[in-house]
Amino acid sequence: MATIDYKVPLGRLDHVGQGLSRPECILAQQNGVLWISDDKSGVVKLSPDGTQERIGELGGAPNGIAMDRDGSFVVANIEHGTLQRLNRDGSSEIMLLELDGTPLGAVNFAIFDSAWRLWVSVSTRTVPRREAITDPRPDGYVMLIDRGVARIVADGFYFTNEVRLSLDEKILYVAETTRGRVTAFDIDGAGNLSNRRIHGPDGFFSGALVDGVTVDADGALWITEISRNALIVAPPEGDPVIAVEDPTSGPMHFPTSITFGGPELRDAYVGSLKMDRLAHFRAPVAGPPPVHWRIG
Repeated sequence: MATIDYKVPLGRLDHVGQGLSRPECILAQQNGVLWISDDKSGVVKLSPDGTQERIGELGGAPNGIAMDRDGSFVVANIEHGTLQRLNRDGSSEIMLLELDGTPLGAVNFAIFDSAWRLWVSVSTRTVPRREAITDPRPDGYVMLIDRGVARIVADGFYFTNEVRLSLDEKILYVAETTRGRVTAFDIDGAGNLSNRRIHGPDGFFSGALVDGVTVDADGALWITEISRNALIVAPPEGDPVIAVEDPTSGPMHFPTSITFGGPELRDAYVGSLKMDRLAHFRAPVAGPPPVHWRIG
């Protein structure tokens, strides 16, 4: 396999969207529509012609979003500590707010696999959650919801952030923010996890704070890092590479997620907690089509 040059000059970044509010998470579809989490509503629909539509009135802080097979959204509301369902018409309902009688905690992210099981990360049960960042502690966990039944499948994480599945869905990757690392597990057919290990270095560098993680079509991990405004690529073989870094918080500030979209799945869109638009660049590799790629 030819060596891939993952580095993207900062000058190649441009932007899409405007007036976004806390655009933490992005979903891309084949029709060119982007769906973006938004704390002034719930989700923003960004159409290819640039028009934007705010959907819902969820309150709190919508964080990670996942699209269900009917086109509705599952929203991880980190401020409310709930999973919410948001329909395209703006109506919403609470899906889950506690597990076994205990509040969920800081619900961060959700993603469906190809069997439409929902993987959910909870960063911490500490209140306020900021204390779990300033004084790191391993009280985050990952939950699996399968046919309406929720259960914890792994815990002991340092501020669990985004989770992602490998291309064959046999590995679960978990971003641990305050350890600056990614933890991996093997997944069996029932959704049970085993063989816990650190994927790559145990901390990408001193002081690293990883947030988002996604997988490209070659199986490499793309990881957002917020202390240096960086995108890190961990290829299947070889050492991690800093693909993009913005030390002056210019075109890319506080990157929280990365999503592949566009006709060839080579348009990379970067979410942020601090910007009011999305950073965008042409990636050196494509992403795989997500399960919601062709949903109407």
